[in-house]
Order: sequence, then structure tokens, then C-alpha cells
Amino acid sequence: MKWIAHLDMDAFYASVELLRYPELRGRPVVVGGRSHHQPMLQPDGARRFATLRDYVGRGVATTATYEARALGVHSGSGLMKAAALAPDAVLLPADFDEYRRHSRLFKAAVAEVAPLIEDRGIDEIYIDLTEVPGAQDGSADDPHAGVRAVAQAIKARVRAATGLSCSLGITPNKLLSKLCSDLEKPDGLTILTAADIPARLWPLPAKRINGIGPKTSARLEALGIATIEDLAAADPHWLADNFGSHYGAWLHQAAHGIDERPVVTYSEPKSLSRETTFERDLHPRQDRAALGRIFTQLCEHLAADLSAKGYRAKTIAVKLRYDDFKTVTRELTLALPTADAKEIRHGAGLCLKRVPLERRLRLLGVRAGGLCKADAAPGSTLVEPVEQQVVLPLFVRFN
Repeated sequence: MKWIAHLDMDAFYASVELLRYPELRGRPVVVGGRSHHQPMLQPDGARRFATLRDYVGRGVATTATYEARALGVHSGSGLMKAAALAPDAVLLPADFDEYRRHSRLFKAAVAEVAPLIEDRGIDEIYIDLTEVPGAQDGSADDPHAGVRAVAQAIKARVRAATGLSCSLGITPNKLLSKLCSDLEKPDGLTILTAADIPARLWPLPAKRINGIGPKTSARLEALGIATIEDLAAADPHWLADNFGSHYGAWLHQAAHGIDERPVVTYSEPKSLSRETTFERDLHPRQDRAALGRIFTQLCEHLAADLSAKGYRAKTIAVKLRYDDFKTVTRELTLALPTADAKEIRHGAGLCLKRVPLERRLRLLGVRAGGLCKADAAPGSTLVEPVEQQVVLPLFVRFN
């Protein structure tokens, strides 16, 4: 039998911070502050932590402990709104270097047990367990005993390597495994076959399926479809009429747990980007000098990312979000691929000339696309690029 696992680290960033500050265990903690929210060591050796109560700004939560989530604070929550829900929650700055280190550790630990891994981000992976020794073993009392033992071995290796817990969903395909890894968090393990779908998954809200976003969920509910069971019972032609032939067919298949995607053990990134959200809106004319410095810094960081990963870019794009939350992008194709900061800055500057600059800005970003290997022949681009984008934040604070 085919066994695909989705492994998701539990509240990853927050859990890494709790390794550093164990006195915060059991308390609501939110990661997303700036450098000045760093804990301060007191004369008595204790640490003084910033809290959401005193936060002023427009930042968002990167993640939160389960105690904070119980109070309504989740990843992507605005910190001012979060402060109203959980004013006494501890606020910590993000430390992405440390998160990336722990990410490498947990993935290496998993590879010791099951080497066929699809990397899906800093805190999640898919694992093909089908051919792992022992995974197909079972008994009359527990037909899934073998794959359960493999999963427990993976969880033990991850904890030993990082001190952190993870949750696994194990099913015949990636779509079901992604859904199941979230069912018993934290430190969960859910094993499910196609026969279990009606009882275990159909009662869940349709929006729990990865690929059904807020807009689609709202539209489904308006059409009388609230659960996965409702979606499974919907006529495929009706779904195609309301959501388009391609997406409608996918909705029907997803509700029935059908997914033929393989575990892809290696893929090239489609693009790299750097962006920053400002703590206060900046005006293109009145704050021109500050924006110019940030813009140059974004381009320099992006060039460094390309060089570090061994890529050059054929296209350069800019992204702006205005104070009314409208977002615009502009893209430029270069004559030759580059990883040079000055060339990226020049190309991005040409893109900016095609963007309205009358309103204040909330966000500014620069993206490099059309990637090719740095040692590739001129004119080369990646073959069959996958839909993957690496977004590396750049935090900027204005006093």
C-alpha cells in the first residue's frame, strides 16, 4: 500500500523560542516583534519580556503558541488586534537564522529514517514511506502497525535532534496527509485510508481542504456547501458551472480524497524575493531618501540571495502595497540573466517608473524570476519550473 506522510512542526517558530526561554512554557507567546522587543536580562538574572499590551505599530504575528491561539491570536493576526485579545501575551522578535538551523536539523533527522522527502518550507515536508523497511507490516489487531512504528521513529528522531515536537498525517496521498497532519495537533499522529474518509473527513468544514481559500469557502457556503461531505455530494457538472471546469473537477476529486501528485524530492525555485512592510506609511516624495535606501537594500539582499543559491535572474519585478491596501506589481525582462545588485537595482528602478507613486506605501518588495543556474549557458532558464516562491523578509523600523 502507498503511504505518504505530511510532517508539520508544531508552532515551529514559537517552539524554537521556548527552547531558548523555557520559563515561557505554558504562557501565551507571540512571535513577530522587532529587535527592540528582545528580552532584557535583569540584575537578579531573570528576564523581562515585552508584552502585546505595550505594542504600537502595524506588524503581524509570525506565529503563536497554542496558549495564544486559544485566545484568538494566529499567524497573520495584526499585532494591535492581537493585543486586544491577549494583552498579557509575551511578544518576541523573530530569529530566522535560528529557525532555519532547526529546520535543517529536523529534516536531516527524518532523512535518517525515510530519505524520500519533498521540502515544502521551513517547517513542513512530505515523506514517501511506502518503501521504508517495516512500513507495510501489520497484524489483524493493527493493520497499520508497521507504518505507525515508522512514524513514531520519525517523531522520536525529530525530538532528539531538535527538542521539538511534530505532527504527522499518513495516508495514501499528499492531499489527505496535509489535511490529517492538523487533526491531532500538537504532537499528533493520524493514519487514514480511503475507507476512513466518510467517517473522519467528510464532517469537517470544506475549507479544511488545502487549496480551498477564504473566498472559495465563502462562495461554497453561499451555495449551500459547508462540509466536505456536502462538497463530495455535489454534482461535478454543477461544480464546473460555478467554479470553472478545471477547479470544479479538482473540488470534486479533493472531496473524495483523490490526489495523484507524487512526492517530488527535488525542485528548483521559481523565484526569489525580498520585501518589507513599513511600521508607518511612507510617501514616495516626502520619504524619498528613506525609500531609496530601503529599495537599494532590498536589491542588495536579493542579489546576495541569488549568489548564495547559485542563480541568476532573467526577470526583475517590484511589488508595492498602498495605504488603501491595493497591491500592484510591475515586471521587466532583462537582456541577460544577472545576480548583480546594481543591475537588479537598475531594472527594479525601471519597473518603478511604470507604477503610480501618488499614495503612501505600506509595503515594498523586489522579486527575481526566470531563474537559471549561475554556470548555465547564456539564454538558459530552468526547465519546467515548479510553483514555488521563496520570500525572505527584510524588517525595517523607523523611529
